[in-house]
Amino acid sequence: MTLRVGTMRLACMFSSILLFGAAGLLLFISLQDPTELIPQQVPGVKFNIRLQQPHHDFPPGSSQGGDFKALTERGTQDLSSRAPRGLHLLVPDQPQGHLNMGARQRPRQRRRRLLIKKMPSAAATLANSSAGPFVRPAPRALDGHWLSLHHRQQERKRVMRDACAKYRSSSSRRAVTPRHVSRIFVEDRHRVLYCEVPKAGCSNWKRVLMVLAGLASSTADIHHNTVHYGGALKRLDTFDRQGILHRLSTYTKMLFVREPFERLVSAFRDKFEHPNSYYHPVFGKAILARYRANASREALRTGSGVRFPEFVQYLLDVHRPVGMDIHWDHVSRLCSPCLIDYDFVGKFESMEDDANFFLRLIHAPQNLTFPRFKDRHSQEARTTARIAHQYFAQLPVPQRQRTYDFYYMDYLMFNYSKPFADLY
Repeated sequence: MTLRVGTMRLACMFSSILLFGAAGLLLFISLQDPTELIPQQVPGVKFNIRLQQPHHDFPPGSSQGGDFKALTERGTQDLSSRAPRGLHLLVPDQPQGHLNMGARQRPRQRRRRLLIKKMPSAAATLANSSAGPFVRPAPRALDGHWLSLHHRQQERKRVMRDACAKYRSSSSRRAVTPRHVSRIFVEDRHRVLYCEVPKAGCSNWKRVLMVLAGLASSTADIHHNTVHYGGALKRLDTFDRQGILHRLSTYTKMLFVREPFERLVSAFRDKFEHPNSYYHPVFGKAILARYRANASREALRTGSGVRFPEFVQYLLDVHRPVGMDIHWDHVSRLCSPCLIDYDFVGKFESMEDDANFFLRLIHAPQNLTFPRFKDRHSQEARTTARIAHQYFAQLPVPQRQRTYDFYYMDYLMFNYSKPFADLY
C-alpha cells in the first residue's frame, strides 16, 4: 500500500514538472520579439540614386477611390537581372555571420531589438528622406560616361546639402506641409516625384511622366494645353498626409534647375514679348502703371510692351504691385530642397545626358527618351547665356547686383558661376 502511494506521488510530481515546463516554454515563445523570428535584412551600401521598377498598385493615401492593400516591401535579389543595359548592378554581399541563424546571432539580434525600441517611430522620422532598397552599380561594369554622370550627381547633391546646412539649417527640422509639395507631380507606376521648375524643361518632363503613366504613347502626341491644363498628372498635395509622407519616403524624387539669369530672361521673353491673355493684363498693366512714367493710355489698357528693366524693377520691389509668379520664383521656394531630400538633381544645361540617365535608372521603356523639341515659339532661338547677357546689359550695375542677390541661394545651391565679372 505504501509503495503504491509513493508511486502515485512520483507520477503526480513528474506530470506537474512537465506541465510547468510546457507552460514556461509557451510563455518564453510569446515574449520573443517577432523580429527575431524573421531573417534580418542585410545591411548594404546605400546608392544615392534609388532604382525603381514600375509599380501598378496604388499606395496608401491615393487620391483614387476605394480601399487599397498595403504595399509589400520588394527584395533586391532580382534587380541585377532587370538593370538597364550597360548599368549592371550588384546586391551587396552578405557577411558570413548572417548566413548562420544559430546561437551566435542571438546577441546581435537582441542588440538590434534594443536599437529598434530606442528608435523614434516612423511618423517622427524625417519624411523627406528616401527609404526602401538601395543598390550600387558595379564599378567595373559602368563605362566612363555613366560613371561620370553618377559622380556628377554625387557632387551636385553634396553642394546642395552644404548650402542648406550653412544657410538653411533650421529647414530640415520643419514638418512637410502641402504647400511645400504643391509643385511636385506624381507618377505612381515608376514611383517618381518630379518638382516642376518652370522654364527648365518642365513641359517636356510632364510629357515624359504622362508616357510613363500610360496616358500617352509618345511625347510628340501631347499638346501644350494638355500638358499644363489637362489635369492628367496628380500633384502630391492632392493626397492625404499619409499618402504624401509615404511617397516622399519611398519614391524617387527629382528636380531640374537652370542658370537663374537665363531662366529669368526666358520667362520674360515668353510672357511679355509675345501675346498673352493672362500675363499682359495681370502683370503687364500693373508693371507699366507703377514703373513707366507717362505710360500711354493704350499701354495701360492692354499691358503690352513691358521692357526688361521695368520687369526687373517689379521683381526687386519689396512692395510689388502684383504678386510673385512660379516662372521667376526661386527654386529654393518652389521645391524646398533644404526640406525635401531629392535623389536626383538635373540641370537644363546638360538636359539630354541627365534626363536620359535618369530614365535608365528608373527602368523607363528603352524607346522613351527626353524630347528635344521647343514647346512654344519654336521658330525663336532658345535663351542662351549670350542672349541673357544682352538683356542684363540693359541694367545698371547696381540693379544687376541686386538681381544676383535675389537669386543668390539658387546660384549657391546649384553651383552656378557668377554671370558677370563685376558681381560680388
